[in-house]
Amino acid sequence: MKIATWNINGVKARIENLCQWLETSRPDIACLQEIKSVDEGFPRREIEALGYHVETHGQKGFNGVALLSRMKPDEVHRGLPGDDGDEQARFIEGVFSVERGAIRVVSLYLPNGNPSDDPVKYPYKLAWMARLEALARDRMALEEPLILAGDYNIIPEPFDCKDPKQWATDALFLPQSRSAFRRLEHLGFVDAVRATTDEASLYSFWDYQAGAWQKNNGIRIDHLMLSPEATDHLRSTAIEKHVRAWEKPSDHVPVVGHFAFN
Repeated sequence: MKIATWNINGVKARIENLCQWLETSRPDIACLQEIKSVDEGFPRREIEALGYHVETHGQKGFNGVALLSRMKPDEVHRGLPGDDGDEQARFIEGVFSVERGAIRVVSLYLPNGNPSDDPVKYPYKLAWMARLEALARDRMALEEPLILAGDYNIIPEPFDCKDPKQWATDALFLPQSRSAFRRLEHLGFVDAVRATTDEASLYSFWDYQAGAWQKNNGIRIDHLMLSPEATDHLRSTAIEKHVRAWEKPSDHVPVVGHFAFN
């Protein structure tokens, strides 16, 4: 199975790119972030025509996540538990039947948190990460394959960006952010890309400004975090950076994992 995560940065603006990617890359499950669409406005007809089932958790103009899959999920859960007052659409989870049982796949879009000295935005980012950690701990007790896929808005290590000094005071790279990411790893989750390669200069995001793409001034913030049971079935990963060179691209590219679940 091929499972991918991609911050699409506006599904309506990128629908042609999305359909082209689905036709050429052919993921079995695609986790989208920043769809920037309410559920009823999502362009599902074009995607369903390509053989995909669509599940969304949308929000007008901001955020929003989706699961596109070749098989219909058995269960779908929307919204990250732990804060009933949080109205931001950043989490959707699907449970899928495979030959060897069931797998859980989450599409998540973590808060950016900038500016890091903001009294609301950065604390919200850290609180969201704490809620994710709590859910991940609960899900880990199920002892089943779980993939937490999405735009984490966290640069895990200095070699995951072109210029660490540029990000020193950014919410994506602050020690508290990276520590929150590390706590997921301490629960037993594995960064799929780093489980398969230690290659430097692997990025999933290039800003639209200052020629970042042309200069390869990128960062790696889109991750597939795997439970031990999912890691056992991981065969390879790839960052499909060629998509960044398409016309009207997202500033992110798909990150994919290949698994032997079937």
